[in-house]
Amino acid sequence: MTDDTPETTPPAAAPEESAKPKAKVNWLAEIRGLALMLLGVVAFHTLVAKPFYIPSASMVPNLLVGDRLIVTKYPYGWSWVSASFPLRFVPRDDWRIAPATPDYGDIVIAVPPDRAEDYIKRVIGRPGDRIAVVNGQVILNGEPVPQAVEPAVRIPVADEQMCDSGMGERVCLWDFEAYRHRLSDGSEVYEPPTFRETLPNGASYLIIDHEKQPLDNYPETLVPEGHVFLMGDNRDHSADSRADARSPANPFANGLGGPVPIEDIGGRAEIITFSLDGSTGWNPVSWLRALRPERAWTSLRPELRGNGNGRD
Repeated sequence: MTDDTPETTPPAAAPEESAKPKAKVNWLAEIRGLALMLLGVVAFHTLVAKPFYIPSASMVPNLLVGDRLIVTKYPYGWSWVSASFPLRFVPRDDWRIAPATPDYGDIVIAVPPDRAEDYIKRVIGRPGDRIAVVNGQVILNGEPVPQAVEPAVRIPVADEQMCDSGMGERVCLWDFEAYRHRLSDGSEVYEPPTFRETLPNGASYLIIDHEKQPLDNYPETLVPEGHVFLMGDNRDHSADSRADARSPANPFANGLGGPVPIEDIGGRAEIITFSLDGSTGWNPVSWLRALRPERAWTSLRPELRGNGNGRD
């Protein structure tokens, strides 16, 4: 018997879809996106917070060379010095938006009125205070600021950054060479004379004072309204309010030259994010070895205590 059923013809293959042309890159949109991102970063650094690097030993023992910080921009309002780098070419003025006065013990960023350099110092005197320094001790409104002897701090010996310059000053760790000691584990540290200073509001912090030098004595000065008096915690090696701004005969020739206008204060130091000891090289492994893990996330706000004991 013959099968008369017609053979079915398989359907013809669908024609290949023609390749879609690649979309062209909208370079204008890309550039606009990058510009907006850059503007956002600049605005954040200007108005909110920015990272900061410590290149000088003037705030030892509380800040070491190689510390990386976060500095907030809003605590004292905004002024010319709040602006990020691109706006530093605009002529500065004495305007401030939402002004506020720094408190005793705050660590602040100051920009001298005659140059665009960042200094980091501690607020010792506020508007209306009478301040003097006698034999290394601060006299505030006629009363000595208490300084209590503390066990010597241990500052790691980091030969790679023994001496660095920054913030208009040159401060070297080798100034502590007489206090260099080797510990039982073989590591070396500096152990300079250390004191705890406590200001009238209870703000308490460590300072180092290890030698006699010209800035140990400063005549009584009235801090004008709208100004603060700043000093470094490494008292014998800090170009601060005690030091002349321009004086070739002075070893601290690039000081702040007296009380600093609050509009020249660019922010408050808040926290150490991480710290490197200066031993980094091209090898990424060296970056890990250079970390000082004990310094990460250390608050830079002063401890609050009573007035403490007088200096021995």
